[in-house]
Amino acid sequence: MLEELRRQVWAANRALPQRGLVLLTWGNVSGIDRASGLVVIKPSGVEYEELTPKNLVVVDLDGHLVEGTLRPSSDTATHLELYKAFPSVGGIVHTHSTYATAWAQTGQDLPCYGTTHADSFYGPVPCTRLLTAAEVETDYEAHTGTVVAEAFRTRGLDPMAVPGVLCACHGPFTWGSDPAQAVENAQILEEVARMALLTRQIAPDAAPAPDYLVEKHYRRKHGPHAYYGQR
Repeated sequence: MLEELRRQVWAANRALPQRGLVLLTWGNVSGIDRASGLVVIKPSGVEYEELTPKNLVVVDLDGHLVEGTLRPSSDTATHLELYKAFPSVGGIVHTHSTYATAWAQTGQDLPCYGTTHADSFYGPVPCTRLLTAAEVETDYEAHTGTVVAEAFRTRGLDPMAVPGVLCACHGPFTWGSDPAQAVENAQILEEVARMALLTRQIAPDAAPAPDYLVEKHYRRKHGPHAYYGQR
C-alpha cells in the first residue's frame, strides 16, 4: 500500500540525521496521499538507520491504524491536524533542531532579517501561543496542531508562503508539497534561525529587512513571475 509515498517518507526521515537536523530519534516526517486520505509516518522511537519503507506506519486522518505493526510517532495527531487545516500540504517534518528550537523556547517569532530568509519564508516565522494546562492534559499532540492552525488563521498567513512554525517551548514544524520539500524547509529554517541569532548578537537592535526587499526575494523564487533557476 502506498509504496511510492512510503519510499518518499522513508528517504525524508533518513535525511534528517544526514542533514544534522536531529539527535537520537528527536524528529519525524510524514506524507499524505490526498486521494485516499491516508498518511505514512515514522514509527515512534525507531532509530533512523533501522527504518525501511515497509516498517513505516499508515494511518487515516482520524488516527486509526490502517497498516503497520509498530506504533506511529507520538506526534502523529499534530501531523493530522495540520493536514486537515492546510489542504495544500503534502509532507510534514518535526524536529528539535538546535537554533529553531532555541527560538521556539523564547516564545518569539523568528524575524526576517534578510534575503536568505525571504527566499523561502514570506516574512517572519510565527511562534504559537503556549498551550494551556487543560490543552496539555487532554489531547496534547492534537492541540499542538490546532494551535498552529490558529496562529496561521488569526494572522491571515498562507501556510505555503510561510512553510513553517515555531511551537512555543517545544520546537519547529515545517511542511511542503511533499516530504522532501518539507525536509528542505526544515533545513532552511534551522539555518535562518542560526543567522538570526548571530544578527542579534552582533546588533541587538537590528531591524528586520524592509517589506519591499522581502517581497522581491520571495517573488523571484515563487509565483507566476519567478525567475530564479531553470525553466
